[in-house]
Amino acid sequence: MSEVNRDIVARAVELADSQLFPNALAVDAKGHVPTTQLDLVRGAGFHGLFSPVEFGGLGASPETQWAVLEALAGGCLTTSFIWAQHAGPSRAAVETTGPMRNRWAEALATGEARGGVAFAHLNRPGSSMLQAEPCTDGWLFTGTAPFVTGWGHIDVVLTAARWSDSIVWAMVDAKDCQTLTSRRLSLAAIDSAVTVELRFEKHPVAKKAVTSLERLTDWTERYRRGLRSNGSNPLGVAARAMRLMGPSPLDNQLSEARQEIDAATVDRLPAARARLGDLCVRATSALVASTGGSALFVEQQAQRLAREALFLLVQGQTPEIKRYHLERLTASPSTRGLNNDG
Repeated sequence: MSEVNRDIVARAVELADSQLFPNALAVDAKGHVPTTQLDLVRGAGFHGLFSPVEFGGLGASPETQWAVLEALAGGCLTTSFIWAQHAGPSRAAVETTGPMRNRWAEALATGEARGGVAFAHLNRPGSSMLQAEPCTDGWLFTGTAPFVTGWGHIDVVLTAARWSDSIVWAMVDAKDCQTLTSRRLSLAAIDSAVTVELRFEKHPVAKKAVTSLERLTDWTERYRRGLRSNGSNPLGVAARAMRLMGPSPLDNQLSEARQEIDAATVDRLPAARARLGDLCVRATSALVASTGGSALFVEQQAQRLAREALFLLVQGQTPEIKRYHLERLTASPSTRGLNNDG
């Protein structure tokens, strides 16, 4: 494993504790994230977290990225979730050899531009929701991308459309037009992040906008390898709930769960991610119980964190993670104890 850049992580913890967390309830109630909130993240340099130094980024190791993601999620998941979408297009812009590198790599690394992603549909079983059709000038995208976060804040969307047994990855401008329309979704948690469903109607995508073509099976394996990053969100929310509640046996469980997912092989990552989801639900529920009836007041952090924990049960969920989640959530207390899950 690579070393963690402790200076970068300390900067993230400071931002989360002094700026993001104090504003989290107001952001949650507002219906959208103020631009000033995202500017705090940019001002700390974190839009460059996922980019190499030569493009203006921080050149952070994966371990440093995980720690920063965890810290910011524990500050304000709504704000950090918009920002975290930036990772996909940032990496795609750097890794492509086409025109999109010149157009987006430096702009995304410096935070001059903000990026989002549209690929949640790839994890859904059944026929593809968004199809790519080759045409003379490139591709036509038709169908639906169900969960795209940060609409109104992001400038470009790294979009995945199926073509036969492959995926066409392309940088698509994040704005409504005749062939691309958005519909805002109403969510019980992080609603202020403004998540939309995108509808593509033979939307033209130029050849130069394509960052790569990838076999679906290769992407599926790549996504599984990236599940450690996904685990930073429940780690951050659970850790914040535990800090608010005070010392408890959950503290050791959090440490053990973090160690497990850090050391997990690719085959064990889905189970380790499910353990974090389960722990996050239990930690935030414990905070609600310890707070009492006032936890249900909208001005209480406990209810916000509990709703976010439910969101994180399904965020980034694959059929494999879902199966592990259900095994944990429906297991008897004795079975949970035998698995050393507390």
